[in-house]
Amino acid sequence: MRAFLHKSDDGAYDTRRCHKAIIERQAIPIIPIRKNGRLWKDDCPAARARNETLRATRYYGRAFWKRWTGYHARSRIEARMRCLKAFGERIMARDPDRQTAEIHIRIALMNRFNALGTAEIIRVA
Repeated sequence: MRAFLHKSDDGAYDTRRCHKAIIERQAIPIIPIRKNGRLWKDDCPAARARNETLRATRYYGRAFWKRWTGYHARSRIEARMRCLKAFGERIMARDPDRQTAEIHIRIALMNRFNALGTAEIIRVA
């Protein structure tokens, strides 16, 4: 089981409390370490997990670490949610025919967003 926590790559969740809470729930913390992050004292499992993440990002690089852990999936989800929120909560048109057209356009756009964001799966024999 993995716990995904993210705050726009600024390391806002890179705290002992967050790491401890995730480890207590027997999950793997996938939290990007702050750019100026230092090793923590190895006095608890949360610190050991964070130090392991820090060493991996230093050795392999931040971009590779994000792909390796699946962290990029979080960005895709956030982007899709932003697209849905951009439509607003209400229908703007007042005329029933225009309301219908507006709903059709929103559905077509959401389907297009889903098509763009969906991974292509190819079977390798």
